[in-house]
Amino acid sequence: MLDGTDETLVATVDRWLAAFEGALKGPDTAPLAALFHADGHWRDLLAFTWHITTVSGAPTIRDELMRHAAAVGAAGFTVDRQRTPPRRVKRVGREVIEAIFRFETALGRANGVLRLVPDRAQGGALKAWILLTALDEIKGCEEPLGDRRPKGESYSRDFRGPNWLDQRQSAAAYQGRDPTVLVVGGGQAGLAIGARLGQLNVDALIVDRERRIGDNWRNRYHALTLHNQVHVNHLPYMPFPPNWPTYIPKDKLAGWFEAYVDSMELNYWTGTEFSGGTYDQESGRWTVELNRGEGKTRTVHPRHIVVATGVSSTPIVPEIPGLANFGGRVVHSSQYGDSTEWKGRNALVFGTGNSGHDIAQDLQSNGANVTIVQRSPTLIVSIEPSGQLAYALYGEGPPLDDCDLLAMATPFEPLKQAHRMLTTQSRILDKPLLDGLERAGFKLDVEDDLGWQFKYLQRGGGYYFNVGCSDLIADGKIKVVQYSDLAGFVGEGARMRGGDLLRAELIVLATGYWGQEHLVRKLFGADVADRVGPIWGFGAEDQELRNMWVRTGQPGLWFIAGSLAQCRIFSKYLALQIRACEEGLIPALRQDQRARQKAPVTLSRWRPLAAEADASAAIGPMAN
Repeated sequence: MLDGTDETLVATVDRWLAAFEGALKGPDTAPLAALFHADGHWRDLLAFTWHITTVSGAPTIRDELMRHAAAVGAAGFTVDRQRTPPRRVKRVGREVIEAIFRFETALGRANGVLRLVPDRAQGGALKAWILLTALDEIKGCEEPLGDRRPKGESYSRDFRGPNWLDQRQSAAAYQGRDPTVLVVGGGQAGLAIGARLGQLNVDALIVDRERRIGDNWRNRYHALTLHNQVHVNHLPYMPFPPNWPTYIPKDKLAGWFEAYVDSMELNYWTGTEFSGGTYDQESGRWTVELNRGEGKTRTVHPRHIVVATGVSSTPIVPEIPGLANFGGRVVHSSQYGDSTEWKGRNALVFGTGNSGHDIAQDLQSNGANVTIVQRSPTLIVSIEPSGQLAYALYGEGPPLDDCDLLAMATPFEPLKQAHRMLTTQSRILDKPLLDGLERAGFKLDVEDDLGWQFKYLQRGGGYYFNVGCSDLIADGKIKVVQYSDLAGFVGEGARMRGGDLLRAELIVLATGYWGQEHLVRKLFGADVADRVGPIWGFGAEDQELRNMWVRTGQPGLWFIAGSLAQCRIFSKYLALQIRACEEGLIPALRQDQRARQKAPVTLSRWRPLAAEADASAAIGPMAN
């Protein structure tokens, strides 16, 4: 462990920051490269590049920093004494000095994280293993928080004019004017970006097809709760009350969404269907028709559209050979509702992700006889403690904002190393459960060493957090069969290849959702979809999620998705970019947009029942 008092650590970090600032301004680039480890990483969240990007390796970091340094004019690097002080911690198995610092650029105020480790090849000299730089606010566009809060009507009242409620109703009606930003989707992603834009004085309208705010959670299956803990899931500006349960029930979260919209004064239209839009390059505006129900439509012309419909929004209903022969009810997991009507009856659940397991457990708990049909090996993780290992940082003590910044300071390659370690630890902790599942005939994904979070980041699912269903399978209370062992369907259920009949009156297809490329192609057309390219996941050379929270190949089209934590964190940087576009600081189209591969959307088909199942394909939906 590295020695030194707290003040010594502050001095150590400030010395490195002073050397870094001097190297940015000097004509010789060698001192800059010498400040980083050979395997170092620099992640920038808008502060230098106006993009979310990661570069690795000391020479590459040096070159990229120098490419931007003169224009950015970064200065005043110093430890931020208002935040968590420098400390010695372990990150990805390495002992580091970790510090939060602040600095300014020509256009904004910024902060960052520095992780120093000794370079044994250079006599133990402290060098940067990880550097994060992140824009915090644009000068002149600061959020009206704390001492800058608005005074409101209590300061100066107009007894004959409209009061606060009149003004709110008028703002939300958009009579005779257009929103600057149209946010499509009113879940956590839409609320987070709507709140951030509102605090930056950017006029935003959120539209959602559901009839009530929060219905995207409220209308899901009865027993649903979040799978990560409450302290990770706060929305921007308004943390959950301290008496809330560790795992938030869906209806409680839905109610909070309603309160959030009211408290944050968000403009939100329920029961409104977005059917697509066209972009006019000359005016820099979209033309969008909104269906408001009962034959009413409204055409608006925003400069920006933010698609906030989630990582996966359109259900995949696969063409399963012979399923039409089945005489019972077939529903996709997105349509699954009340389980009580299936008491004493037989159900087959196709899919072994979170939704498939939860629905199977819900049915079994209400007296149904349930069999899960597994198509491919699945990663199983106990919700505690294994499922919470990735969030250990949030239990270390720093405030939420500091935790968010520290979490962003783990770039792609170290993050992979961290999750390999967590996956190994999880399998040790969960061994009794996993052994029981294998004895029951459940196939475990044991080859993927990056664990559940990378499955989520790559494809939005393919795993299950065990909240009891795995125990039911291991105990034989829920049966499991392999899809490859089914021969076909008959009116009474499914026929096994050995001749046995799996009786069923209900089949639930927990078969997942299309990615956002499918939605973009549907709403905006093939040309726009091809200009944008793949959304979510990582390409061969990408160290950031593709086309998420950043400018894309289509001017004025943005994407936000993910968990509540991701939406809370990255909504800030998306909102800053939109405000920067409105200020004329950056163009709406990313200038260094790479030529991207087209992302054709193909129909997902299941192999004929007589064939072996495709072990590389996952049918589980995105987990919550």
